[in-house]
Amino acid sequence: MQVIGSGPFKEGDRVQLTDGKGKMYSFYLAKGAQWHSHKGWIDHDSIIGVSEGTTLLSNSGTQYQVMRPLLNDYLLSMPRGAAIIYPKDSAVIVGYADIFPGAKVLEAGAGSGALSISLLRAIGEKGQLTSFEARDEFLENARGNVRNYFGNLPSNWKLIHGRVEEGSFKSEFDRVIFDMLAPWDCLESAFKALIPGGVLCCYVATTTQLSKTAEAIRASSDFSEPESFETLLRPWHHEGLAVRPMHSMNAHTGFLLFTRKLAMGNSPIRRKRRPSKSNSDLIDEA
Repeated sequence: MQVIGSGPFKEGDRVQLTDGKGKMYSFYLAKGAQWHSHKGWIDHDSIIGVSEGTTLLSNSGTQYQVMRPLLNDYLLSMPRGAAIIYPKDSAVIVGYADIFPGAKVLEAGAGSGALSISLLRAIGEKGQLTSFEARDEFLENARGNVRNYFGNLPSNWKLIHGRVEEGSFKSEFDRVIFDMLAPWDCLESAFKALIPGGVLCCYVATTTQLSKTAEAIRASSDFSEPESFETLLRPWHHEGLAVRPMHSMNAHTGFLLFTRKLAMGNSPIRRKRRPSKSNSDLIDEA
C-alpha cells in the first residue's frame, strides 16, 4: 500500500482547502492546472512543493489553509453506491473488534468501500482482507474508492464478486465483519471462517435486524453471548465561555453487534438476568 500523508505536496496528491468559514474543498493536484471557486482561483503549482498547514491566497485575496484530507474527510466525500459505514462506526469496529496489524479479516458487503479502507489501514501490509460483494455496481465503486485512496489496489486485498455463503472457509480468519441485510443467514459461514476466539461483528440498521441476529447467534450455540450498542456523536460549540452542545448531532446510523467463536464442542455460558417485575407484582407491593 502507498504511504499516505508525508512530505511536501506533489503532483497527484489529494489536497483539501479550508476557508475562514470552515468550508472544505478537495481535489487532486496537476501541474499547470487551476482550482476555481466563486471566491477566485489558485494555481496548483503554488500548492505543489509546500507543506501541510500552509496558508494560501486566491487571486481575490481569500485565505485558505491547505492540508491532506483525513480518512474521515475522504470517506464522507467519496462517490457512493451503497450507503457507507460512517467513520464514527468504522472507528468503533476497528477498536471493539480488535482489528490488529497482520490480522486476517473477512468482510461481507463491501458496499462503497468505506469500511474496507479502514480495515486495510488497520491490518497493515502484513494483514489480509477478503471482501465479498454480490452487486456489480457496488463492487466497482468499492474498487474505485479503495484505489483512489491508496493510489493503487493493495496487494493484500482480495475483492470477490459473490455472496459470502458461496465461499469455502477453514478456520482461517481472525475477524469477520458482516454489513448486510440478513447476517443471521450467514452465521454458518462465519463459524467456518473464524478461528476459535475470533470476533464476529455485525452491522445492522434496524431493531428488527438486531433482534433476529442476536437470537440466531444464541440459537446456534456456536458463539459467545452477543453484545450490541450504537454510537452517537454530539459536536460541541466552544467560543470563549460560550460552551454548549450543537443543535444537531450524528445520531443513529446503525447497530453494532459483537460476539466470539467458541471452541468446537463447547456450549456458550448464557447470562442470567433477573426477570423484570410485572404490573401485578407492583400492585401487590403497593
